[in-house]
Amino acid sequence: MTTIFLARHGESDWNVEKRFQGHSDRPLTNRGREQAHALADLVASEEIDAVYTSPLSRARETAEIVAVRAGLEPIALPELREVDTGSWSGLSRVDVEARFPEGFARWRSGGSGWEDGETYEEMAERVIGALRTIAEDHPDGRVLVISHGGPIRAIHAAAEGVAIDDYRRLKPVEPNARLSTVAVENGRVTRLD
Repeated sequence: MTTIFLARHGESDWNVEKRFQGHSDRPLTNRGREQAHALADLVASEEIDAVYTSPLSRARETAEIVAVRAGLEPIALPELREVDTGSWSGLSRVDVEARFPEGFARWRSGGSGWEDGETYEEMAERVIGALRTIAEDHPDGRVLVISHGGPIRAIHAAAEGVAIDDYRRLKPVEPNARLSTVAVENGRVTRLD
């Protein structure tokens, strides 16, 4: 069994502005860096074999802050990126609701509202695939994964045996820099906390 510690990146500038980020490469705020350092303090008591991260700068910087304390070099995997929100990237919720009212209603009900980009199901498939590969590379290991709200929701949904759209309707997005834990055994993801 591989233990996977999950953490969302620290706060980014577009988190503050409540903009859809998707694959946009947005930086951490000063508060986001503080959150990353607090996460490093929390993780310091754990024995971690490796740190994996989304290559997007908000996740990568968070991972670098945490990994340096653990004496590790973060490994960037594109499969751990946030869902691609297509033409919604950079737009606020108010903008999206005004420009794409039908899509916004679909998104609010748990689905993918954008017409381009990537569906939540596609994102979940690539993220769970990456998690299984990480587990295969670290059997009986303890690994930290720094990613984004969408991928972490997808992992939690898989661990609970729930479709990603249903999970999005039931649970709020993971707070920035919060730690949760799942296990992967024989390719199956289960929730530990």
